[in-house]
Amino acid sequence: MIRKIIKILWVLLAIFGLIIALLFVSISKGWIGYMPPVEELENPNYKFATEVLSEDGKVLGTWSYSKENRVYVGYNELSVNVVNALIATEDVRFAEHSGIDIKALTRAVVKRGLLFQKNAGGGSTLSQQLAKQLFTDEVAKNTMQRLFQKPIEWVIAVKLERYYTKEEILSMYLNKFDFLNNAVGIKTAAYTYFGREPKDLKIEEAATLIGMCKNPSLYNPVRFNERARGRRNVVLDQMRKAGYISESECDSLQKTPLKLAYNRVDHKEGLATYFREYLRGIMSAPKPSRGDYRNWQMQKFYEDSLSWETNPLYGWCLKNQKKDGTPYNIYTDGLKIYTTINSRMQHYAEEAVREHLGEYLQPQFFKEKKGRKKAPFSNMLSEKEVDDIMERAMKQSDRYRLMKDAGYSEKDIRKAFNTPQEMSVFSWSGERDTILTPMDSLRYYKHFLRTGFMSMDPLNGHVKAYVGGPNYIYFQYDMAMVGRRQVGSTIKPYLYTLAMENGFSPCDQARHVEQTLLDENGTPWSPRNANNKRYGEMVTLKWGLANSDNWISAYLMGKLNPYELVRLIHSFGVRNKDIQPTVSLCLGPCEISVGEMVSAYTAFANKGIRVAPLLVTRIEDSEGNVISTFNPQMSEVISATSAYKMLVMLRAVINEGTGGRVRRYGITADMGGKTGTTNRNSDGWFMGFTPSLVSGCWVGGEERDIHFDTMTFGQGASLALPIWAKYMKKVYDDASLGYSQQERFKLPNGFDPCAGSEGADGEPVEETGLDDLFN
Repeated sequence: MIRKIIKILWVLLAIFGLIIALLFVSISKGWIGYMPPVEELENPNYKFATEVLSEDGKVLGTWSYSKENRVYVGYNELSVNVVNALIATEDVRFAEHSGIDIKALTRAVVKRGLLFQKNAGGGSTLSQQLAKQLFTDEVAKNTMQRLFQKPIEWVIAVKLERYYTKEEILSMYLNKFDFLNNAVGIKTAAYTYFGREPKDLKIEEAATLIGMCKNPSLYNPVRFNERARGRRNVVLDQMRKAGYISESECDSLQKTPLKLAYNRVDHKEGLATYFREYLRGIMSAPKPSRGDYRNWQMQKFYEDSLSWETNPLYGWCLKNQKKDGTPYNIYTDGLKIYTTINSRMQHYAEEAVREHLGEYLQPQFFKEKKGRKKAPFSNMLSEKEVDDIMERAMKQSDRYRLMKDAGYSEKDIRKAFNTPQEMSVFSWSGERDTILTPMDSLRYYKHFLRTGFMSMDPLNGHVKAYVGGPNYIYFQYDMAMVGRRQVGSTIKPYLYTLAMENGFSPCDQARHVEQTLLDENGTPWSPRNANNKRYGEMVTLKWGLANSDNWISAYLMGKLNPYELVRLIHSFGVRNKDIQPTVSLCLGPCEISVGEMVSAYTAFANKGIRVAPLLVTRIEDSEGNVISTFNPQMSEVISATSAYKMLVMLRAVINEGTGGRVRRYGITADMGGKTGTTNRNSDGWFMGFTPSLVSGCWVGGEERDIHFDTMTFGQGASLALPIWAKYMKKVYDDASLGYSQQERFKLPNGFDPCAGSEGADGEPVEETGLDDLFN
């Protein structure tokens, strides 16, 4: 009888064993539940964020889908503290098993399953946890699959151990884990919580992050510092037990407070936000199709079409394919984009904007507009004109569009716009909590002056600094490369260049009197002048440009052809097709972007050769392979002789004319430049260049009717020039950048701006400094 029972038990055990074997074979073959294909196991479908890096190796930001802000890091880039903390806490026999730790599993079954001991520890290995991270979404689609989830994880874990080394499994686990606060993966987490690279994490910092692996929400150090500290100390104790740290180290580290260096990961924050967004937009742009543009967008269609054909960075994602033939995705393919931005110069540019625009100009603007019923608009507008502008602003807002799409009536929408509510608003000293109606908030934001600034190398086109506005979170319209405004007197160097190309020289003279020109229709045009200095006298063209004299500009325009001027402006890289060939063009009524102006002015510093802005030098894939490189795009727009003549005159603008205010900021460098102010002080410009840097700045209101009403603060020399000067002073004060105020422009030896730049034999001869020439 006993023998029969034993026999039955053996048969039952064999059947059970056979069932278990069949179960695991069925799981392995994918007959039960989800089993990822071998290809997926060998190449898990990770989504890695793209890193945007500065030329000096700093991460400016990342591009990712909101839940996948993951940046790849290899095992050799991990701190040994992270590896030790992870193994000690999650899988102390990690090096000994092949995916399933039988000892830990048995302990968990007995102590937790049979004896109900909650502190008995888990039985899951790191490989199992990784399997769960990678494939749980596929596994747990229905009740049956959820039932077999653990066996499926075991099978996947064993397969992972077969295809990957232990080091690869560790790095995969750490790259995959979501540490919350938009920090997916150990690299993003190390930066988010401690401002470090993974390889630089201290023991207690590594323990904090590994402590989060148990439950990131529960042990979130940003929200629950003491709770996270307690969990960190548990990890430290596990490291002590595993022999990774001594008892004295453990005791000492457990007593330290949990200190974070929290960096919020948000594409709207950090350095070069406007630049990153502009770059993201052009790289992911589709091929332009006429049907995708409205009638009023024909200028943009023209520019986009031109960029698609001539700029390899524009539409890069669609123009380039991965090994599998699909286009690159900047949000998931883990690219590294090496830009030309210098992180320190970018920081100095943003500092200069804050110091002048935020701390000086904006308070002055508030002061001028305080108590005015039409504020922030000019008093020259009627109340109806102000109301019309605000009505238009309301209808262009996201709130209005969303309410309209949701089916609200016009009456309900207007009521909502005039109902006070709590909100946080921008101020230069930080966000402010207040109560405003949405209509008042629209008007409040219109009080803030806007700016665009760009700085680039005139020899290779590298864009070193790029500021598109005061604050990207609140003012997202980019005034560096996207927006255009009237350029005023900064157009005059193009006019004078055309004159030089047509045989004029800086020494040519004209009588300083009012000028009246006739347009194509025979209508007379007489420009006003800012001053009557030297009225009736003969003055040189050099004097005329240095003093930004409108009468001398009109005199030149009368000698030249407006159509030729338009063609020359376009050859300088300006893409705005709507530049009218009128006689008044010489005073700058046309609209040009800061980026176009900076690029154009490189010709004056570079012997007549204009260089287009270069934003990126190379792009690498997630494996470190260089997949694209980018080179400067140059074109000779004017002769070297004309460029030398312009250099003489633009240098005089600084040393003798309207740009002299630069010298008050301690800038002694050899430089040229030009100020610009449009009608009613709507736009303030300053363009300045040295032998190694060309930079430009615009300052104005969101609308052209938002401006200072007096020249004291409203001219380009007051609005824009100080930002340029503050930026350059910071650049020069940082010796590590390599820019020197002792650098000088060079001209051919014996060059006479009144007679030409060639020697007796007609060949260019040895160069000399401008100071030597004029001393």
